[in-house]
Amino acid sequence: MGILIASVFVAASAHALSLDQAKRMAIGESDTRVAAIAAAQPDAATVAFLKALLEDSVKIQDQHIWVMQGDQGIDPVSGQASAVPDEAEDVVNNNRLRGEIETALAGFDLLSPDLTLRRSALKTMQAQVDVSKLPLLAKALAAETDAALKAQIIQLQAAALLTSDDKAQRLQAAKDLADSGQASTKTLLLERLKVEEDSTVKVALRAALRQVESALAWGDRLGAIFSGISLGSILLLVALGLAITYGLMGVINMAHGELMMIGAYATYVVQGLFRSYLPGAFDWYLLAAVPVAFLASALMGAILERSVIRFLYGRPLETLLATWGISLMLMQLVRSVFGAQNVGVENPSWMSGGVQVLGNLSLPYNRLVIIGFAIFVLGSVAWMIGKTRLGLFVRGVTQNRPIAACMGVNTARIDTYAFALGSGIAGLAGCALSQVGNVGPDLGQGYIVDAFMVVVVGGVGQLAGTVYAAMGLGLLNKFLEGWAGAVLAKIAVLVLIIIFIQKRPQGIFAMRGRSAEA
Repeated sequence: MGILIASVFVAASAHALSLDQAKRMAIGESDTRVAAIAAAQPDAATVAFLKALLEDSVKIQDQHIWVMQGDQGIDPVSGQASAVPDEAEDVVNNNRLRGEIETALAGFDLLSPDLTLRRSALKTMQAQVDVSKLPLLAKALAAETDAALKAQIIQLQAAALLTSDDKAQRLQAAKDLADSGQASTKTLLLERLKVEEDSTVKVALRAALRQVESALAWGDRLGAIFSGISLGSILLLVALGLAITYGLMGVINMAHGELMMIGAYATYVVQGLFRSYLPGAFDWYLLAAVPVAFLASALMGAILERSVIRFLYGRPLETLLATWGISLMLMQLVRSVFGAQNVGVENPSWMSGGVQVLGNLSLPYNRLVIIGFAIFVLGSVAWMIGKTRLGLFVRGVTQNRPIAACMGVNTARIDTYAFALGSGIAGLAGCALSQVGNVGPDLGQGYIVDAFMVVVVGGVGQLAGTVYAAMGLGLLNKFLEGWAGAVLAKIAVLVLIIIFIQKRPQGIFAMRGRSAEA
């Protein structure tokens, strides 16, 4: 702890921490020490002494106490340095004492001017709160200016009153806690029910528990919906590129997942460049990574189309086998360049954290950004296919290649552009996926089957169907996970898709045109 310890003790009031108080916090039975720690006052010397206890930096001999600074001891009351006898013993803190010290320090942090520190302190205090903390909570409530933290302090006061000897206070606390949607409140009520002897209070506790469980159930339902939308947005990003290469061009591209992987590794490379050469602008590396990921995957897609796939149009089995072989080659290339281990891609600071909606429902910023990004990419693709000259040519070549060629369209070039576009969108999906998990050579393998299912269920060549299928599969998968577990949910979704395709092979939206039945 360095010289700072001595300066803290000297700066504090000479009688802020007495020797007797320090002894009671460091020496004796656990119950005695816990009571002394709970009664501690938030002065500088006491805070420094509690931190030293938590760091196992306190030694005792008989009735003498030292806070260790290297080989030298400091008196916790006066701050004077002195030699420590070899016979001095370390103060031992069990888990209960450590929890009590952490709670006491968190209580002192409630009076901090730092809003983040006060939030952290409240979370720490939720684990251990009793009537001894009521004076501190009252002081913190009077000084608190943030409305949300005020509400949390009031909930903590109610939780503390549950341990009161006064029946009326326990009844009131049960009523106050009924409005809490916190999982910690449910645990608190359950623990209190085990020891509560008064039947009237038990009835109030059970009523409060039912209300809290109802609020938590709504949080779980909304959380499942958000998780389903989040998964659906990722599936949408993955499937959009496939909707072009497979849906519009009819190419079964088994290397689509590896094109995603290239986008993810491009994001990793941009992150490394920003960290090395532009550390001050690191929070904005993702804005540069998006176009780089798109271009890297689009370029690779164009190379694949020109060198291999253009010779295999109209031959689905050969295309499938060729692209599968290409996917293996790309994975091995990445292993050779970046290694076989996963690499980490950090979220920018503005994507860290989340929005606390309910007690048990938090919406992470990175997931929210990905949902917004998926909507943006979807809108861009729909505009490009429906409103631009390139989109017109792609649709023309898809619907009737000979007539398009007769009209002067360079069909071979359009095939390359379309395949590069689909590959670039796969790169954007990889860039997004890098923000929610590790990046590795096998990244694309976990999504390629799901992406094909989305395209087939939505209807080949139909962007609207791709959206409906991605969101539907995402929501269905998450709700089934909560009911049957992840493995059974995957199996159930696959069975349902097989049944759906048997009944409606054209998908949700059937392609209309000369090449397909209405």
